[in-house]
Amino acid sequence: MATVERESADGIGHWAEVVYDALAAFGDLAIFAGRSFAWTLWRRPATRSLVPIFYAVGVRSVPVVAVTGLFIGMVIAIQSYDQFSQLGLATHLGSIINLSVVRELGPVLAACMLAGRIGSAMAAELATMRITEQIDALECLGANPIAYLVVPRLVACVTLIPLLTILADFMGVMGGALICTKLFHVEAYHYWHHAEGIIGVWDITTGLIKPTFFGAAIAIISCHRGINSGAGAEGVGRAATEAFVNSFIAIFILDFFLAMFLNSMYGYLWPGTGPRIL
Repeated sequence: MATVERESADGIGHWAEVVYDALAAFGDLAIFAGRSFAWTLWRRPATRSLVPIFYAVGVRSVPVVAVTGLFIGMVIAIQSYDQFSQLGLATHLGSIINLSVVRELGPVLAACMLAGRIGSAMAAELATMRITEQIDALECLGANPIAYLVVPRLVACVTLIPLLTILADFMGVMGGALICTKLFHVEAYHYWHHAEGIIGVWDITTGLIKPTFFGAAIAIISCHRGINSGAGAEGVGRAATEAFVNSFIAIFILDFFLAMFLNSMYGYLWPGTGPRIL
């Protein structure tokens, strides 16, 4: 009996330790995010530090975002054609493809791809600086690592990921139209006629608000994991992996809450119409 009680107490203690560590990690991330946003508002990053980061985050991400957006639209078209054609609504495919890409799939999948490409790279870079004591050298010289290393990356992600999402949306719309009109031989005039006007200002706004939050989450989580990296090559690899996984999870959690909030806002701004959902 005493053995069972001891094992039960050990199990409760283990889970209590896990919960404590999770809360401590979340609190540390929240403090790090607060300091990063405070420095972003307090001090404008130097142009010479922004340009190379903008190039790495924006220009070098164009091919992967374009390919991702193109195949998002093509896959939606292929998966939807049979059901729509059986109902005689093949010419209406453009409306559902464009709305799905602009409001949901384009922002989310583009952010997931960028979390793997940008987030992992930022975490690995900062982790390497941590284990080679470059961050400690910055502190000794009187420079704040958050202002010097994190703020430019945060500004780049918040500014450029929405622009990259626009590219992904455009490629998705074109990919869906290409498959429907060329592969399935849907009349192009009717395809675009039924798609015309389905995307409103609210849909575009929704599709740009989400990647702004996604970009901030990717930058904060990746920089936090990089600066707090463990020692050695194993620490760098773990920081890069955790940055991607945590960013991936954060994107879906933010997408859920933002979807609820924005749908509620639509019903508040246009009462009587109800929340606009797919």
